[in-house]
Amino acid sequence: QVQLVESGGGLVQAGGSLRLSCAASGLTSSNYVMGWFRQAPGKEREFVAGISRSGSSTHYLDSVKGRFTISRDNAKNTVYLQMNSLEPEDTAVYYCAADGSSLLTAIATRYDYWGKGTLVTVSS
Repeated sequence: QVQLVESGGGLVQAGGSLRLSCAASGLTSSNYVMGWFRQAPGKEREFVAGISRSGSSTHYLDSVKGRFTISRDNAKNTVYLQMNSLEPEDTAVYYCAADGSSLLTAIATRYDYWGKGTLVTVSS
């Protein structure tokens, strides 16, 4: 059974940092493109960052470029999202997702497996 479990969310002041982790089990993460999405209250889920199977390619939502960094450790079956210079607009539930295709994509429907999410709250 495939499981993606996010951790690292919490309450932080604007300008602060958090590091999210996504631990995968039941699959070999190196065979999957991995992505982070978020959903703020009253808004649709949006792509935040994605990373290729090898980690050599990444893609980001424009509003987080230069502030967020996605990385992966395939030996640990874990993906990370380092979030710096956080803004109140970053407040959302953050979800980890795995896509079994070979193409890095921002399209949520392309992802096969999803975690349950971790809440990030940024206070002003």
